[in-house]
Amino acid sequence: MVYAVVRAGGRQEKVEVGTIVTMDRVKDGENGTIELAAVLLVDGDKITSDAKSLSKVTVTATVLEDLRGPKIVIQKFKNKTGYKKRQGHRQELTRVKIIGIK
Repeated sequence: MVYAVVRAGGRQEKVEVGTIVTMDRVKDGENGTIELAAVLLVDGDKITSDAKSLSKVTVTATVLEDLRGPKIVIQKFKNKTGYKKRQGHRQELTRVKIIGIK
């Protein structure tokens, strides 16, 4: 079983070929494919974590869709002063499918 831990949008995700991952928004490259930086590679009993060896490893993914995360409501309130503030946020996300680990 071959899997890799990749850096995806400020987080690290464990991926195999065929895995669908939701990450922070990325601009897709040509033909809707992107390359992710590998942090760790496991190929059966062989574990690779050396930066020099990992520079040769490419994890390729194809962009499935761009979407937005759930609405998060931020409310601030101070007692007895009448101060109220309400703010919302929706994170921009991209869903990708891993198509190759080389």
